Amino acid sequence: MSKITLVTGGSRGLGRSTALSIARHGGDVVVTYQSRAEDAEAVVADIRALGRNAVALQLDAGKVSTFAAFTEHLKQVLRDTWQRDTFDGLVNNAGHGDYALISETTEAQFDRLVDVHFKGVFFLTQALLPLLEDGGRIVNLSSGLTRVSAPGWSAYSAVKGAIEVLSVYMAKEFGSRGIAVNTVAPGAIETDFFGGAVRDTPDFNKFFAGMTALGRVGLPDDIGPMIASLLSEDNRWINAQRIEVSGGQGI
Repeated sequence: MSKITLVTGGSRGLGRSTALSIARHGGDVVVTYQSRAEDAEAVVADIRALGRNAVALQLDAGKVSTFAAFTEHLKQVLRDTWQRDTFDGLVNNAGHGDYALISETTEAQFDRLVDVHFKGVFFLTQALLPLLEDGGRIVNLSSGLTRVSAPGWSAYSAVKGAIEVLSVYMAKEFGSRGIAVNTVAPGAIETDFFGGAVRDTPDFNKFFAGMTALGRVGLPDDIGPMIASLLSEDNRWINAQRIEVSGGQGI
């Protein structure tokens, strides 16, 4: 029986790379997207071309009020597509960036970051936990900016720090079911995150490359394969860890 992993924000960037890497490791994938249905369906097509199965579902990871309906939809999809009532892995990847100095951060900016990156992760995991197979895996995405600082990223980094603490508590509370929970903290990556700032703005790119021992910023495929490997049986004894994948950022 093939393993099924749900990857939130799987239509682009790190989520897309993760979903494709899981398929290359022999797994099936449910990808969620907020608004880019065409991009998500393209990922599904790429996964099917690799000989694996996939489905794309719409989800706003910051709207807790929609999670009960999403869970019911997922239940039906699992039955119809895989003839199963459970899935095996959850990658809480969906997110966005918002750059502002502390003195200039608005309450709306702050609330959206909390809703998507912390509150959403907490309550989506809670909603999906009854469907997660015993012995399953959860990977929560954090950031290299919880360890090194860059002005303007305080609120974003603070909620990612909360995720790192939450992951440890999830590991403790879910351990009786054999569910391992880890945090992956990428460094600066060339994606369309925050409007593609690292990818498309030379000053940003140069700044973060200069912070990194390998002398460049990362690419999505520097991260996705690592997450896929963390979900596999090869890494079954890794639990409650923060794993930074940054090329040596800020050392």
